[in-house]
Amino acid sequence: MKYLKALSIVALSAAFILTGCGKDTEEVQPVVEPIIQSQPAKEETTQEESVEEETTEEDVPPEEGMVRSPITNEWISGDLENARPIAIMVPNDKASMPHYNVSKADVLYECPVEADLTRCMAVIKDWEGLDRIGNVRSCRDYFVYWALEYDSIYVHFGGPFYINDIIEREGTDNITGCNYGETHHDGLYANAFFRSTDRKKPHNAYASSDGINEAIEHFNYSKTYRNDYYQGAHFTFSRTENTLDVDKTISGKEIDLSAAYPIVKTSFTYNENDGLYYRYMYGEPDVDAANDNVQLAFKNLIIQNTYYETRDAKGYLAFQDHDTTRDGYYFTNGKGIHVTWKKTADYEPTKYYDDDGNEIEFNTGKTMICIIEDGDSFSADGVSIN
Repeated sequence: MKYLKALSIVALSAAFILTGCGKDTEEVQPVVEPIIQSQPAKEETTQEESVEEETTEEDVPPEEGMVRSPITNEWISGDLENARPIAIMVPNDKASMPHYNVSKADVLYECPVEADLTRCMAVIKDWEGLDRIGNVRSCRDYFVYWALEYDSIYVHFGGPFYINDIIEREGTDNITGCNYGETHHDGLYANAFFRSTDRKKPHNAYASSDGINEAIEHFNYSKTYRNDYYQGAHFTFSRTENTLDVDKTISGKEIDLSAAYPIVKTSFTYNENDGLYYRYMYGEPDVDAANDNVQLAFKNLIIQNTYYETRDAKGYLAFQDHDTTRDGYYFTNGKGIHVTWKKTADYEPTKYYDDDGNEIEFNTGKTMICIIEDGDSFSADGVSIN
């Protein structure tokens, strides 16, 4: 692995991971300067520049008052249109399985952490009424930058000192179940969480919507999108089904990330009947115990190559969330295409482009984004892809 030099990578913050929020007396000094990027000014569109699109049946809501979700393009209650999602940290240790209410995620991120494990972040727009979410584990700072893209309220259970700067920065609304960086406690509200009796620490901490609402009220966080931060709809959605009927597609019905995620062995199997990719971990279906053990499934799948370095001897990683030079693959409807991706500011959504420079049009539905270390490989229908 590469060891960190003076890298201008994503904001890199504070001390050791809190395994159940315990302390570690050894001190490690940060070796990287964080990227702190201001919110770019939004472009104004004049009346002359705007183009009125023709209304189709797809634009007519199935029920009065429903609107398109800015995250999935699915029809949702109008009450949710401007509601901020939560972005909640979820572990992938085998002892933490199965998850609760993670199938409610509109977008699910997975990314490596130390010890060859991965961790997930579930972006959930309709989180009200969920009484057990998680379990919840600690923050890694690179996840926060993805959470900012949705103007999310970030929910976690502590974290190492590398997270201090980004968590404590103005504009980051976070809720944590314990201190982070040993002694820091911005966003600490223990009543947002509870411990179950069916598992042992650190795999038994969960959040509830009632507790999250208490914390939001306590910290006076906005529950609706903030004009100074929210950039609008995250993805560009196709007005018709995107079947990837273009040149240079690859077959993508069995996606295996075992080479990139050697312990968790995440994989996806495409179901032609419903057009979804079903998620597996440790060779078994990834199910939601809160919702009749339904298997997690996604319409859109992104494999995102991302530059990384190892921060210290403990194996903490840093990922370069801001970049314009990396690539990946987009899969939908059993096919895939090569893409490049771009993110240049903290609250700016990551955008994906085909090889002709056109922005990818996502299909309506949930999206899974798998971040892999630059240089790692995965396979699509048995063919290894670097």
